[in-house]
Amino acid sequence: MISTELARALRDSGLDWKPRAGDAFRIDRPEADGDVFHVSDMTVEAHEYPTGTVLGFNGTTEWALDSIELDESLWLPREDQLRELLRGTFRSLARVDDDEDPRVHRVVAVIDGETLTFAGADAADAYGRALLHLIDLSVAAPKA
Repeated sequence: MISTELARALRDSGLDWKPRAGDAFRIDRPEADGDVFHVSDMTVEAHEYPTGTVLGFNGTTEWALDSIELDESLWLPREDQLRELLRGTFRSLARVDDDEDPRVHRVVAVIDGETLTFAGADAADAYGRALLHLIDLSVAAPKA
């Protein structure tokens, strides 16, 4: 699972989240920093309203919540979701044994014609770093 910091950086760079069953998220408040929730028809459902998306908590959860606005949550995309978002830029993922560097997963992507490598402690983290770079470049690119 990607770190909270990387998830925030992706969100802040413009990554949009449309909640689907199975998605993991945190409530983006200091008092809830350690809790991870999953969108599910049984416990947490995404409700679309004209004013925006609300995550509704059903049944019993760790603490009493009725709902939160989507902008109060922080999506923690899975490895497969991050790889899908990289689309055609993704080339490979490798695990490298390196006792001196804990970032043992490497993602290779071709972005803007350049072959780049992104390292992470796990595969999701490496994919997330590659996606962050891709989003940052697309936001910085001049509009024609």
